[in-house]
Parts: sequence; structure tokens; C-alpha cells
Amino acid sequence: MDLINITGIAVALAMDAFSVSIAAGMVIEHPTPRHYFRLAFHFGLFQFLMPVFGYLGGVFIESLIREYDHWIAMALLAFIGIKMIRDSYTPENASAPSADPSRGWTLVLLSVATSIDALAVGLGIGVLGKPIILPSIIIGVVCALFSVTGIALGKKAGELLGKRVMRVGGIILIAIGVRIVFEHMA
Repeated sequence: MDLINITGIAVALAMDAFSVSIAAGMVIEHPTPRHYFRLAFHFGLFQFLMPVFGYLGGVFIESLIREYDHWIAMALLAFIGIKMIRDSYTPENASAPSADPSRGWTLVLLSVATSIDALAVGLGIGVLGKPIILPSIIIGVVCALFSVTGIALGKKAGELLGKRVMRVGGIILIAIGVRIVFEHMA
């Protein structure tokens, strides 16, 4: 597997994390370097680990989740998206929970949801009998870079959209989940 193919795969896998990062950048009121780091690190880490797990798990794991991995991703993204939309209707003077997708279980769920496809890539690399570490590193680094870029773009979009930003971010997450299902069903 050459560097161009690996990079192409990495870019394709990073698209979901990129889209979610845009939504996160829109929702986080004032993204700090910590927000950028947390999202990029976790999205990159999960994109690095999933191919390794797919490679190591081989046919056993893939056969267990193949039929419903896209539903898992959609459910996780829809859950977080619906929560964001619901939270957007909380009055500003009420003590609303922090809508920071770069923290806690929200971050873990987003990281898993955006990296499930990488599990199948790792399986494919294993079937080809190719080494997994370099492709996984490239996949993780590309995803982290795309995440940082997505947050920055989302921040700009959030400045334009104002208070509607959480609803738009929630809708984007739900749309990504629906797209994942349609791609797998097609």
C-alpha cells in the first residue's frame, strides 16, 4: 500500500470527523487551544486505534458489527444532535448545561461514531497482509488536522449564525448519521 493510497483513505475517513468538528466549532462559544487539542487528539486517536482493532480483530469482529455498524454511528450522532437541538431552546437566563462537545461522554461518543468506518479499513489492510502501524498513524494525523480545520471553520460559521448555531450543529450531526446509513445501505 503506497503513501498516496493511504493518504486518500485517511482523507476519506477524516470527513465525518471534519464535519462534526465544524458543528463543534459552531457550538463552542469561544474555542480555546484546549478545545482544539481535545477534539483533534481524541478524533485522531480513535481514527488511529480503530484500524488497529480492525486489523487485530479480523473477521470475527467485522462479522459481528458489519450488519449494524452504520446504525450505531447514526444512533450516537442522532443522540448528541437531538440533545444539542433540545439544549438550544433553553432560555439564556436559565442555568443551561454546558454544550461543550470537547468534554466527557459527548467527546467519547463522537469519537467512536466518527471512527467506526476505520475499523473496516483495518480489517481490509489485514486481509491484504499489509502492515497496519504506518497507515494508522497517517489516518490519525490526517483526522486530527482535519478536526482542527473543522473547528476553525465552525467558529466562523457560528459567528455568522448567532443563537441558532446549536440547532444547526445538531441538525448537521443528525444529517451525518443519516448519510452514514444511506452510504452503507447503497
